[in-house]
Amino acid sequence: MARPRSKTFIDLFAGAGGLTLGFKLAGLEPVFAVEIDPWAARTYKTNFGAHVLDHPIETVHSFPAADLVIGGPPCQGFSPLGRDRDEGSRTELNRLWRHFLRAVELVRPGAFLIENVPEFLKSDQFAAFLRAAKRRIPEYEVDCRVLNAADFGVPQRRRRGFVLGSRVGFPEWPRPTHGPESATGEPFVTVRDAIGDLPAIPTDEHLHWGRNPRPESIERYKAVPEGGNRFDLAENRPDLLPNCWKNKKSGTTDVFGRLWWDRPALTIRTEFYKPEKGRFLHPSEHRPITHREAARLQSFPDDFVFEGSKIEIARQIGNAVPPQLARVLAEHVLVPLLSSRRSRSRQSAAGAA
Repeated sequence: MARPRSKTFIDLFAGAGGLTLGFKLAGLEPVFAVEIDPWAARTYKTNFGAHVLDHPIETVHSFPAADLVIGGPPCQGFSPLGRDRDEGSRTELNRLWRHFLRAVELVRPGAFLIENVPEFLKSDQFAAFLRAAKRRIPEYEVDCRVLNAADFGVPQRRRRGFVLGSRVGFPEWPRPTHGPESATGEPFVTVRDAIGDLPAIPTDEHLHWGRNPRPESIERYKAVPEGGNRFDLAENRPDLLPNCWKNKKSGTTDVFGRLWWDRPALTIRTEFYKPEKGRFLHPSEHRPITHREAARLQSFPDDFVFEGSKIEIARQIGNAVPPQLARVLAEHVLVPLLSSRRSRSRQSAAGAA
C-alpha cells in the first residue's frame, strides 16, 4: 500500500524559518521559500535545505505546486515601532502583501496563512487585501484572528495577527492549551522553564553570549528588581538615571525592565540585548538576556543553527514566528484542513465512478 504523499508548503518572507520549523514539526514538507535578507536566508538554508531564494519577492515570477502558502510580509510598516520610518518606505512595506496574494493566485493551494502584527488586521492595507482577494481568488474563504503565543506553550507573551484562507472548508481556530483560559488548565510555560537550566554566567558558546557593560551600566541593572523597570531605577538610584529619562516621567513600563522567573517573557524584539529597548534584563543576573536565552524564549530548539553576526542573529531571532505557535496552527488547523480535502476528493472520485 502506497504511503500518503506529504503535505507541502511554500514559505514567503521566510526569515530564519520559524514558521517553517513549526510546520515541519507538524509533519509538513517545505518545497520553496523566499527571503530577501542574505543571512536569514543562509540560516534557512542551513536548517531546511537549498530551496530558498535570497531575492526580492518582486523578482520571483513562478512558484512550485504546494498544498499551502504561508508567510509573514514585513510588519515594520504597521507596527508602532516602525512609525518613525519615512512615508515612502512604510508604504512599500505595507504593500508587499500583494506579492503574497500573487503567489496564492498562481499556486492555488488548498489554504494559505499570513502572519503579521495585530495592527495589520485593522489597517487600510488589510481591507485592500480582502477586496483584492475577493476579486482575484473568490473561491477562498478568509478569516483572521489575533493569537497570543503564551496561550500555546511559548514562554513569551507575543500577540500576532493571522489571516487564514481556505478553499477546502474552514476549521475552528485553535483554543488555548496553556494558561487560565485553557480547557486543561495547563500553566503557562515560564522564563524559568525555558532558561533556568542555562549557566548564570554566559559561556560565550552556542549563542550563550555575554556582553561587556560599563560599570555604571551594571550598577543600573542592580537597581532594578525582578519585574522592575526604569521607574525603579529612578527611585533606587536617581544619580544613575539618564537625562532623557529624568525629563520623562511617564511612558512604557517595559523599558529597562527585568523579567520575572515565573511568568512568560514579554515580546522578544530584535534588540533584546539592549535593556533600554524593553524588558530584557535577566530575572536575577545583572545583565541582559543572551542570544541563546532569547532563542529559547522564542521556542527555538538548541540544535537550530543561526548564521551571521551577533546583530544579524539577534534580528533573526526577534523577527521570527515562535516555532511552537506555528506548530500548533499547523497541527490543529492546517493538517486537519488538508486531510479533509483529500477525504472529500476521494469521495468525489468514488461518486464519479
